[in-house]
Amino acid sequence: MNRSLSRLTTLTALFAGLTTFSVTATAAEPEAVPLPDAAPEVLSAMQRDLRLPPEQAQRRLATEAVAARLEHSLREELGDTFGGAWMNEDGSKLIVGITDASRADAIRRAGAEPRLVARSEKQLEKVKAQLDRNALRAGRSVHSWYVDVTTNTVVVTAQDSALWSARSFLAGLGVAADGAIRVVPSKEEPRTMYDLRGGDAYYPGNARCSIGFSVNGGFVTAGHCGGVGTTTSGSNWAAQGTVRGSSFPGNDYGWVQVNGSWLSQPWVNNYAGGVAHVAGSNEAAVGASICRSGSTTGWRCGTIQAKNVTVNYAQGAVYGMTQSNACCEGGDSGGSWLSGDQAQGVTSGGSGNCTTGGTTFFQPLRPILSAYGLTLTTTAPAGGRAIVSRWNGKCIDIPNSNNADGTPLQMWDCNGTGAQSWTFYSDGTVRALGKCMDVAWGSTANGATIQLVACNGNPAQKFVLSAAGDLVNPQANKCVDIKDWNGASGARLQTWECGGTANQKWFLR
Repeated sequence: MNRSLSRLTTLTALFAGLTTFSVTATAAEPEAVPLPDAAPEVLSAMQRDLRLPPEQAQRRLATEAVAARLEHSLREELGDTFGGAWMNEDGSKLIVGITDASRADAIRRAGAEPRLVARSEKQLEKVKAQLDRNALRAGRSVHSWYVDVTTNTVVVTAQDSALWSARSFLAGLGVAADGAIRVVPSKEEPRTMYDLRGGDAYYPGNARCSIGFSVNGGFVTAGHCGGVGTTTSGSNWAAQGTVRGSSFPGNDYGWVQVNGSWLSQPWVNNYAGGVAHVAGSNEAAVGASICRSGSTTGWRCGTIQAKNVTVNYAQGAVYGMTQSNACCEGGDSGGSWLSGDQAQGVTSGGSGNCTTGGTTFFQPLRPILSAYGLTLTTTAPAGGRAIVSRWNGKCIDIPNSNNADGTPLQMWDCNGTGAQSWTFYSDGTVRALGKCMDVAWGSTANGATIQLVACNGNPAQKFVLSAAGDLVNPQANKCVDIKDWNGASGARLQTWECGGTANQKWFLR
């Protein structure tokens, strides 16, 4: 038996096991193939968008994983007769197109469903390649083209009011006569997507300001850059969004809700050809180093000189500002302030310039997020690792990636997300999503909740992972413990006297 045929035989057995499995099987019925764990956010999204309950979504993922390998093997086995492969409507079976009916039985034996088609995949790809070579001849009313294996054609999408333009394009190439191409109307011209990046310019009306930080749905910036309802354009002058919240004077903050062309990213332009990553929003101390990014003067650094400063602008007093000797100039307003990888605030104003130096004030970030109920877009710090239970193989997890203060930590199937990426810092803290693992209320008693809180230097946020696998809070001299020996996802964590028990043993992955 050759290697490809051997692999196909193995995949056939796997696919057969999957297609005969029943989700409602009783304990006496053996499972032919175990269901793999799927990330909870994946299952949640499938439930929302595909209207699938979690067990059906997980089942579908398992079937599709085997089908992908089966498709690869069948493509090799069938060669020039292969006409493409696709999942049926409910995702329970792989359908394989063939141009040679004599290969149907082999496909059935592999666990897939054969479908006789007029053109092979290679023939369709050849037609598409001809369109690709002539892409410059297609007008803007021709939106896209692709091989559609389900209809065994090359589909060309074009503006619904200008289908004649697509047909003229195809007629000029001489490829539309044999029925291999279908022209399909499209209502909307495709557009590129742009990244939101702190420090980049944006234009509220005729003015120019700088983006502060990406948040869910948009970005935060200075309130004096534009009032509620002001429309904005990006640095590329593409339509960007609308100011949904603005406060100035009194405060100097606002937020812009962006349209679907802009993607929220945890980045700040460092004006050196790269980006600075944003991992959280822990407030830095007076005297700490700090850098700011703005569209006029780029990346500038200094130190924090004072907090809770009242600034008496011509327009009125603004309260609660932070003062720094990092310079700024006009157009830098609204831009990002970072201490390390922690977001601090957005540029408000100041005196002087970046030639002779000066004083700059920024609006702290947390009041902005609180005022509008926004969530900072962050990335897990470099070096983050999962903390895994030696008892059940699950990971310490921040529920739903919610980094609000007081969120109780839980156990969950390991999924590689930032909510399970923990970094042990040199100050003894253990951090994820920009905040610290914490013993609730600094309790030294058994049963205290392990939660997520903004890092504050409190001994309740110090943890040591010993060589024996104990995760210990030295202040309480107690171990992180899976509460009530609950082995399921969602189990809560607590402190308990270190007893060397399996539900207190951890390792890093």
